[in-house]
This record gives sequence, structure tokens and C-alpha cells, in this order.
Amino acid sequence: MRNREVVSGKSQACTEQKERCREQEIYRILPTRLRRMFQELAIQFEGLQEIRLRVGAPVLFRYRGQEYFLGTLGGMSRDSRSAYCITREELEEVVEYISNYSLYAYEEELRQGYLTIRGGHRIGIAGKIILENRQVKCIGNITCLNIRLAHEVLGCGEGVLPGLLQNGDLCHTLIVSPPRQGKTTLLRDLIRLLSYGSPEISGRTVGVVDERSEIGACYRGEPQNDLGYRTDILDGCPKVEGMMLLVRSMAPEVIAVDEIGSREDVEALEYVISSGVKLLATVHGNGMDDIKSKPVLGRLVREKVFQRYIVLGGRKVGQIREVFDERGSLLATGKELTRKTVHSA
Repeated sequence: MRNREVVSGKSQACTEQKERCREQEIYRILPTRLRRMFQELAIQFEGLQEIRLRVGAPVLFRYRGQEYFLGTLGGMSRDSRSAYCITREELEEVVEYISNYSLYAYEEELRQGYLTIRGGHRIGIAGKIILENRQVKCIGNITCLNIRLAHEVLGCGEGVLPGLLQNGDLCHTLIVSPPRQGKTTLLRDLIRLLSYGSPEISGRTVGVVDERSEIGACYRGEPQNDLGYRTDILDGCPKVEGMMLLVRSMAPEVIAVDEIGSREDVEALEYVISSGVKLLATVHGNGMDDIKSKPVLGRLVREKVFQRYIVLGGRKVGQIREVFDERGSLLATGKELTRKTVHSA
């Protein structure tokens, strides 16, 4: 218990410091007027999830799961008529800030449609696509930016982790969630807990394939999120190649991947499992019935590849609705897990 308390205390202090740095980084990339307007908002930074900037269009942002316009005179608004519209010059200023005045230096990342900046914030980019041999070479005339803010929610996996263990080891686990319900946030915290270890399970060597740089949020190769000190990460690597590479080269005890779904993904998952490595993955879905109805994923359920399914859904982001076993039988509801967490605290 003492080990968890030490790690938890240290992680909490580090998280608070990271949040301050992340807040400063977001304000650094905004034009002066926009920066001032956001700083004057009566909101808490950890609740700010997304800022959307489009040339000549109202500035939109998502706060605690709700969408708002940025008012012309400041403040939050539901009325587009009173919203502040960003100019082309202001958006170009943001682009210069996020690329350190050299877009060409980020050409490889631009092919993927996003940049990751210090603090782990990921900025999606849209504009004129430039092709070369039918492949995306880069994006020019950028007119739309989607700033997705990085936040860590330490401890969100503590309540569910004991239910994912069997005979002292991790079960092959799939997190099922609709978009924007916190599946990557939960995955990230489970990776951290497994890597550090806890009273329920000793620390595990975890290999992470972070194809879209959302789990570790690497900036110049260094994870901006706390994934534990027994974690190895392949940033920007395709899932299939990454899983096989980790098995061959890093001897992981657990492999974690985000958003599986293709036949190639499934083949790689089966390779991981046949190698004796535990699997922790996520998938888009509205529940067990939805997963069973999909041709590729349905086969995994029928063949009992995964031993645990965590289904997210509810009013709060990251809210656990249900946990199922390999047969699809209900093990616990979110309310039951909450009660268990409260009683054990």
C-alpha cells in the first residue's frame, strides 16, 4: 500500500505541474486577442477539451463535454450571432507558433494531418491537400485547426483494475466506447497502473503502440503523459507493425493499442496473444451487442479472445457503464464498481 501512496503522491504533484505547463503552452500558441479572451473565461483549464478555429467562422470550444461559442466581447455563448470570428491572419499566426515558424520541418507529421506540441496537445489540420504519386505530400493553405487539449486523469482506472485480474495476472481486455467518452484516457491510466504496479498486481513491462500519438502524446520522442517507468512506446507507428515489433524486440508482458478494428489488426492481436503477451486495447462501439454485430470484432467475441470487456457510456466522460467476461456475461455495473472503490478507499 505504501508503494501506491508514494507513487500516487508523486504523480499528483507532477500532474499539477504538467497542467500548469500545458495551460501556458496553449496560451502561447494563441494570437494576443484570442489568448486574452480565453484567459478571462470563468472556466477551469482541466475542463477545456477542444478549441476549433476556422477562417472567417465563429470560434468554438468544448468545455466539460458541452460546446460553446467564444463571445465577441468575451465569455461563453450559445449564440453564433454574438460569437467571435477568427481572421486568416490570426489563424496563420497560430500555425506559425505551433510549427516554430517552420512548417517544412514538420512535413512528415503534416502528412498525418496533425502536429503534437509541447505538453502533448494535438492539433488537427485541414486545408489544401497536396498529392505526390497519389499520396498525401503535405497540407497547404491551412484554414482549419482543431486543438485537442491533453489532460491526464490519474486514478480513473483504479476502480476497474481489480476486476481485470485473474490469478494475479491481467486478463486480455477490450475497452468499448463511443467517440469522446474517454476510452483513451482510461487506457492510459491502466497502462500507468500496470507499469508502476499496485497491491493487486506487481509492475509489468508494458509495450505501447501509439499510432496517432494520443496515448503518450510524445513531443520530440518524449511522452508528455505519465505511462509509468516500465513502459516502452512506439510513437507514430502503425498498430500491426508495432505490435509485432514490440513482441520481437522488447519482451513486453502487456501490449496496449488504441482503436482496433481492421482484419489486419485482429491478425496482429492473435499473434500477440499466441506469444504469451497480455493485451489491452480499445474499440469504437456502443456496447456488447454493437461489437457482436460487427463481422471482424464479432468473431473475437465468439472465439472468446478477450477475457474482459469494459463498456463506457454515461453523462460523464470516462464513466464505466458495465464490465463483461469472455462469455459476454455481466460481471459488474459502473455503480457497483464505484461503491467498491469508495468502500475500499
